[in-house]
Amino acid sequence: MATTTTTGAQKRLEAGWGQRFGWTALTWCSCGFLVWLPFLYVALRRGRPSDWGAFASFALYECVTVPWAVNTNDGDGDPFLGIAACVTLVVATVLLLSALFDKKTPQAPAAMVYGQPGPAPYQQGYPYGR
Repeated sequence: MATTTTTGAQKRLEAGWGQRFGWTALTWCSCGFLVWLPFLYVALRRGRPSDWGAFASFALYECVTVPWAVNTNDGDGDPFLGIAACVTLVVATVLLLSALFDKKTPQAPAAMVYGQPGPAPYQQGYPYGR
């Protein structure tokens, strides 16, 4: 089921590499606590069910790991929690850099209007100069 606008076109959310790296840096610099935020942004902007599913999975991850980390009684920490956090950050990074945002569409050249000068047609001339 694709989300469509009133004109019938699918909603697209294009992002350049700067925005992709920015969202990735946010997730890594927050130590994974804000990993759900870029997925919420995309789900709100584009509204596809798959985007809401990605947001829900990362929000569920956050709701499980935060109490798990708080209730860990060991002084060294839980190795499974560390593995889960690293795997989640890697998955989020791959999704943010490759699959989450739509690729930019190439801009079509402006249509030629009758009466306006266009590109010069090919003219065969003397190849050795004069």
